[in-house]
Amino acid sequence: MIKIARYGPFFILLLSLSASKGSTPCSLDTLAAWMTGSFSSERQAQSDSNFYHIVLHMVPIWTHRTDAKWLYVEQAVATHPDQPYRQRIYHLSSETETRCISEIYEIPSPLRFAGAWKKQNPLANFSADSLVKREGCRVYIERVNDSMFIGKTDERQCQSSHRGAIYATTEVTITRNKLVSWDRGYDESDNQVWGSEYGGYVFEKIKKE
Repeated sequence: MIKIARYGPFFILLLSLSASKGSTPCSLDTLAAWMTGSFSSERQAQSDSNFYHIVLHMVPIWTHRTDAKWLYVEQAVATHPDQPYRQRIYHLSSETETRCISEIYEIPSPLRFAGAWKKQNPLANFSADSLVKREGCRVYIERVNDSMFIGKTDERQCQSSHRGAIYATTEVTITRNKLVSWDRGYDESDNQVWGSEYGGYVFEKIKKE
């Protein structure tokens, strides 16, 4: 059973949106297109000191593969863009007509690929067989309407050992030009031990000149 109180107002909003939506097809192509690009939380950081200015890059990789969509993801503090603190690979696929899923993979020795998002064919010579899947951390994504997707992980399924946590949760909203992401870690007593206590990070897509 989901403990709504722990998830807070942000997740209550997501539940409200999910309950009010119809059976809108997920549209994997649209989801991947909206997630692709460079994003920044600069506007949020300027207006709220509880948030850092973070840059986020997501680019398609292995486009020749037919097993859905693959994205390389790189995240860094804006003052140190060449020193990413998170590098992942997302595997996007359709679970049902109305629900997509994002499987999360870790990259061995990831810093060797720092800045790979700038290349024309990122990770072209890197084998998917070397990836480490984050079991239990898949994000289930549904389309609310023509302008928004929402997603979340299963409760207590995504294991984490970061800062004393035993599991982590992720909640996301995705629109054409914005991505809101809220990652948190909890200990065995369900106390939050890492992640924002004030809501998700709001990443706005950086428009290319």
